[in-house]
Amino acid sequence: MDLTKLEFDITSANAVKTKPLADKVIDAFKITTDASKVELGALDIEMIKTVATTLVEIETRALHDELEVLLAQKEQLERKIEKQSDALQEAKYTVFNAIEAELIDQDQALSKLHQIKLQSIDLFDFLGELVESAIITALEKDTDGDIKETTQEVIKDITFEAIKEGSLNTIRIRKILSTILQSAIEVAEATPNRANEILPSTLKGMRSGLFKAIDRFKKRLAYMPVEAKHILIEDYDTIIEDLNQTDTLFSQVILTQASQYSQNSRVLLLETNKNMRFDLDELVHLSKETADVMKDRFSIFAKKAVKSADSALKSQKAQEAKRMGVQALGVAKTALHSAIKSAKDAMEKREK
Repeated sequence: MDLTKLEFDITSANAVKTKPLADKVIDAFKITTDASKVELGALDIEMIKTVATTLVEIETRALHDELEVLLAQKEQLERKIEKQSDALQEAKYTVFNAIEAELIDQDQALSKLHQIKLQSIDLFDFLGELVESAIITALEKDTDGDIKETTQEVIKDITFEAIKEGSLNTIRIRKILSTILQSAIEVAEATPNRANEILPSTLKGMRSGLFKAIDRFKKRLAYMPVEAKHILIEDYDTIIEDLNQTDTLFSQVILTQASQYSQNSRVLLLETNKNMRFDLDELVHLSKETADVMKDRFSIFAKKAVKSADSALKSQKAQEAKRMGVQALGVAKTALHSAIKSAKDAMEKREK
């Protein structure tokens, strides 16, 4: 049977927009049975699929076109948001550069300004370059032999500032830690005689920065605004789970990055990670405490969210999902029954 012609005939017969859907279904099946010379119950799956997809296309064409327009607008808006975000960052740089020019000979004031700048600029966009620049500068200015302490402190500050304002979910934290460590390893590989100082200090700084960010989150839970509470409720289980495996996350980042670089870097990273076990235990303890505080503060809200979810189960969408679940089980049972019957028939033929 020519399914393309069938689709065309059904579309032509149902061109009138005011025609009731029930009538369109009746007409579509009449056209199909007449064309195929087959009873309604004997139509094959391809014929029924053509009827269904054609009617769906007819009934949803206007909505589909509207959605296409909205998606195009969304894409334009996203590009505009990205452009404005970049412009905002550039405007911040311009302001800080102007202030820096005024304080050029005031070392103490300039140092304080740089600390403020670190807290005010979105670090995520240029995190790798920032880490590389900070470590190289520390190496160049290492006149007192305090490169380890300096590197650890600057990595702690960068890690903390990069993590603190966003979500504590695993994907985001892993990305930040991986970016920082990758940049540090690349500097260490380029200056192998200083790798023993750079890499352990970087790992310790990352751990301290992560610890500080989680501790800040824990302290802020008590004063978190209602809007943020709703965000936490939506992501409640994920955040609780992530807080209970920060040590695993930290070690996985180290193992992943270590596997991609030279033997010397790999040994240094793995050995430092092993020696930091006590520090990681402290991180785990804080993370679990934070998870407990979050449970105490937001478990009631989470329970309310569950109740809302229960009421949502009575929605049309939920009822349709339930209906389709039952239907899917029926399809599976039919297919299984058919397969068993085919297998039995084959066995009986062999026995004969």
